Amino acid sequence: MNRGRKIDLALEAKELAEQGAAESTRLSGVRAREEEAAGYPLTRVEILDQEGERALGKPRGTYLTLTLPQLPQGRQEILRAARGVAEALSSLSALPREGPVLVAGLGNRRVTPDALGPRTTDLVLVTRHLQGILPGSLRPVAALAAGVTGSTGMESGELLRAVTGAVKPVCLIAVDALAARRQERVCRTIQVCDTGIVPGSGVGNARMALDQKTLGLPVIAVGVPTVVEAATLCLDLLEEAGQGGFDPALFRREGAEWFVTPRSIDQEVDALAQVLGLGISAALHVDFSVEDVENFLL
Repeated sequence: MNRGRKIDLALEAKELAEQGAAESTRLSGVRAREEEAAGYPLTRVEILDQEGERALGKPRGTYLTLTLPQLPQGRQEILRAARGVAEALSSLSALPREGPVLVAGLGNRRVTPDALGPRTTDLVLVTRHLQGILPGSLRPVAALAAGVTGSTGMESGELLRAVTGAVKPVCLIAVDALAARRQERVCRTIQVCDTGIVPGSGVGNARMALDQKTLGLPVIAVGVPTVVEAATLCLDLLEEAGQGGFDPALFRREGAEWFVTPRSIDQEVDALAQVLGLGISAALHVDFSVEDVENFLL
């Protein structure tokens, strides 16, 4: 049970659900295993049925968590992390191997911790406008920074429903900033899942869901936590110090929902946008390496 906490990462939901259970106890309806992608640790969590959904508070599907030991710095580290993202995406059966794809960047470009989605779309290799002259190794790809309701007057879901109706992609890849429970996962964890996404849910501002049900096509979500909720962080620190028994509702009072982000968030979002843009592009254009994509974009 998540005790009412906001949890974007399936890996963290699994960890929290397992707290207090015997080591031999397995969560019913949940399967997990450790893998690797480009040499980075990759945790695959599969929610199999309703029991798994209740245990983790997330819809059934596959959740991949790529863990970076540090922020990629320099060209080679960024390319390696991008290869990890490409491998994770390519391993999802929900990603069609052919046909047009729309990549949507969610979030507010003007607020740095929330700008990951829009900045990623700037670095996606878009090719839909080149139909008819595309080499065989490139598929039609379009990208859109959906903006936020306060700036556009439209829900991102409303906008994407209209755009997907016109573009008719076989799949939507939605990129968004997430919230983490633990500070060590902020800007160091990349989650890829095939269940879609509810924009803003991690910071208590849930909007229209983007998923198969609402859009009528597969939706793959790619997210990186860029903030940690201050109340959740405090509660975990108190529990680690043996000061249990606190009611989480005390941290949810009006004015108490603060979020913490790294001091170097500008640099971190820029690097992660490169990682995601290159990785998504390499996964979609299967005959292109991340180096090939880099030559087109950077």
